[in-house]
Amino acid sequence: MLAKSAKLSLALLLGAGVSVAQRTEAVAKANQPDASQVNCAGFFADAKVGGDAAVVSGEESLNKLTFSNGDYVHINRGMNQGVREGDLYSVVRAENDPDKVSWFKWQPKLVKAMGQGYLDLGQIKVVKVQPKTSIAKVVFSCGPIQRGDAIYQYQPRPVGPFKDPSTFDHFAPVSGKPVAMVVTSKDWAQSVGQRDIIYVNLGTAQGVKVGDYFRIFKYQGSRSETAPTVKGYQYKIYGFGSAPQAYEWNDLPREILGEGIVLNVGKNSSTVLITYTKSEIYAGDYVEIE
Repeated sequence: MLAKSAKLSLALLLGAGVSVAQRTEAVAKANQPDASQVNCAGFFADAKVGGDAAVVSGEESLNKLTFSNGDYVHINRGMNQGVREGDLYSVVRAENDPDKVSWFKWQPKLVKAMGQGYLDLGQIKVVKVQPKTSIAKVVFSCGPIQRGDAIYQYQPRPVGPFKDPSTFDHFAPVSGKPVAMVVTSKDWAQSVGQRDIIYVNLGTAQGVKVGDYFRIFKYQGSRSETAPTVKGYQYKIYGFGSAPQAYEWNDLPREILGEGIVLNVGKNSSTVLITYTKSEIYAGDYVEIE
């Protein structure tokens, strides 16, 4: 609803003879991600998140398989562990690709190098503390919460500032900064577009921080995908002409696909929201820090 309202306000402003500064501000607001996109993006971590702190049960547990917004859950932490009423926790679940199908040659190895993938499930607020356990209310939900889901102290995720998509450079020169790959994406999708979440194998160890922008690109003629592709398609297509000479993938200009902002960063991974794309993006495409 907020996103639709922002877009409507943007449309009205752009047609009302407003100043350039007002238009720029309206565009920036319209492209701000909402709370769900920021807090439900998921992430990779190089160490186990939450230790053994977890959701262990909840009200109406005989009838409820999962818990969601407004429900009361029980956690295995209480006053003996320093828990207090009002404490806010994030709920996450370790997640691995259930299909185990590689889209490009090095995907499994790169996923492993990024660490363990975690699914954001929401946030819970402690309402009653007992010695060894506490009761908490689900105050924000990304998905169904189950017994055994891990919890850890909530940490706000700052975002921004955002770029105006109209400034996107389709022919941007090489930045000279670290380069990596779109390793995978939220829900393990292999193709994504604008407003989707991708996971990149660059993190704090490579100098990445929240708010950085990644440029996403690909090379013509690259054949790292496991899906069949025609060899040499970048300079010849049977029946539709050919160039005077052969060109390898690194002989031709790269194709800029889009860009995205870093929402969350680990040691060797970043969670990136795609803020603009001119064409579909696939796992195995490249990224560089802008």
